[in-house]
Amino acid sequence: MHEFFAGSGLVAYGLKGMFCPVWSSDICEKKAAVYRANFAGRHFVLEDIKNVCGADLPFAHLSWASFPCQDLSLAGMLGGIDARRSGLVWEWLRVLREMQQRPAVLVVENVAGLLCAQNGESYQRLHHALGDLGYQSGAVVIDAARFVPQSRPRVFVIALREGMQPPQELTDSEPNWLHNKNAAKLGATLPRWIWWRADEPARRTSNLSDVLDLTLPYDKDGLLRMVPQRHQNKLDSLKDVVATGYRRTRDGRQCLELRFDGIAGCLRTPKGGSSKQFLVVKRAGEAHARALAPREAARLMGAPDTFVLPGTPNDGYRAMGDAVALPVATFIGASFLSKLMEVA
Repeated sequence: MHEFFAGSGLVAYGLKGMFCPVWSSDICEKKAAVYRANFAGRHFVLEDIKNVCGADLPFAHLSWASFPCQDLSLAGMLGGIDARRSGLVWEWLRVLREMQQRPAVLVVENVAGLLCAQNGESYQRLHHALGDLGYQSGAVVIDAARFVPQSRPRVFVIALREGMQPPQELTDSEPNWLHNKNAAKLGATLPRWIWWRADEPARRTSNLSDVLDLTLPYDKDGLLRMVPQRHQNKLDSLKDVVATGYRRTRDGRQCLELRFDGIAGCLRTPKGGSSKQFLVVKRAGEAHARALAPREAARLMGAPDTFVLPGTPNDGYRAMGDAVALPVATFIGASFLSKLMEVA
């Protein structure tokens, strides 16, 4: 496989045993350090995608591109797929055009906003560009909360080279659990759209408390003064609870908004338009607060404790906040990609 915008490498880690990365690249030195700490070999290239030439890449059966989401995220500026950062997806398509032999299967990953940005125009343009390159495709939406206690819905566009017939078990004739309202609307109008299907994963059994180290010190109790009244009322009504929260500005004032449903909010980075996630733990009627630890963030992404996080705590947050949840990559690989290779 090729990995574009590879980040910390959770996709390749999740696809172990199914696909071997022969070329991976990212522009961030700190993410490169995380990737190299977890993978043997010299296939990782620290480079701006604008400087990558497709003719120079080794052959691969799969190309995975988790291109920047900032211009498509609701937390960002919604500049659309032509904006400076998210517009790098066009560089990936250029690299594909330059390849002497293109991969049989492509995966494009991004935030759910890809489907609705500019009233769906961003996705439509990507879909037609894939078609012009000789691929038929369809989008699915999977929330990492099906696997780990973190709310993280993401879009996965799975594209298959024209002339390849996907196994009947992988396609449907209409929307299913993999398609939200925006995906269903796009699929009803776009040509060469594939209604991908897969069995639903088993219900998640873990919750937020299972990934936390409750022995860590609480050093952010001052944040409790920022909890809005309606959330404070909920906190007061509970004797024991673990909640997560982000600082947000409401009516010109900062507040710490909490969620009490046993899962974390979507992990993010400062560059993604949000702040560090905090924990509020109440035991025997006494509440304390601290920041989420980098190892806890890694667990929320499904990474094992053996996954190395070199560098500072902020480096760890950034590496996880920009990544694809590992078990979701595994699910995509086992449910679709490995089976598509049988007809490639």
